[in-house]
Amino acid sequence: MEISVKCFYAVLGWVLWCTLHSALISTTVTDFAKKKLGGGFRFYRLFYNVVSLVTLIPLVYYSHTLREAPIFRWEGSLGIVQVFLLAVSVYLFVAGGKHYSWARFWGLSQIKAGGAGSSLDDSSTFVVSGIHRIIRHPWYLGGILIVWAQDMSASTILINMVISVYFMIGAVLEERKLVIEFGEKYREYQRSVSMLFPWRWLKARIEGG
Repeated sequence: MEISVKCFYAVLGWVLWCTLHSALISTTVTDFAKKKLGGGFRFYRLFYNVVSLVTLIPLVYYSHTLREAPIFRWEGSLGIVQVFLLAVSVYLFVAGGKHYSWARFWGLSQIKAGGAGSSLDDSSTFVVSGIHRIIRHPWYLGGILIVWAQDMSASTILINMVISVYFMIGAVLEERKLVIEFGEKYREYQRSVSMLFPWRWLKARIEGG
């Protein structure tokens, strides 16, 4: 599997973007920002999203300019698997989004209320419903599925590996914040519901639970 210079730059760009994206939302950086910004910290979530989006667009564009020959194609009967993976990923995004507040996701609720909670739900209490009874992070799993459900060249495979690791690290970082925010309630949730793949849910269905 040959790696071109452009491919190297693309993979490096994704590594840097994922590192920056994770670092800006880490507890170390956010705690530091809280101390320095004071009341201005309510704008941090919006700032984080804008920076992430502005830096992501040129990276996605550059990655699509590589134009490498695919090593793997979803052809023939595999096309059904590809459609299934894409359908599952869309379902995970839609089902997961029902539990979240988009105003809080973008940081608008925090600006209005002056708060900065880790949860994307407007409620101050921890409630589990819908898809979150099956897996804890439907959006991360949906993201992993959607990046792999495409024809893959050498650069695509490497980039997908970086993105997949990023999603898994992102889930771990998010959970640290949720444990701080909700304490033992979230720890109990971790013990009863799988993080990404619904192993516990499937086991319960098989056992008739």
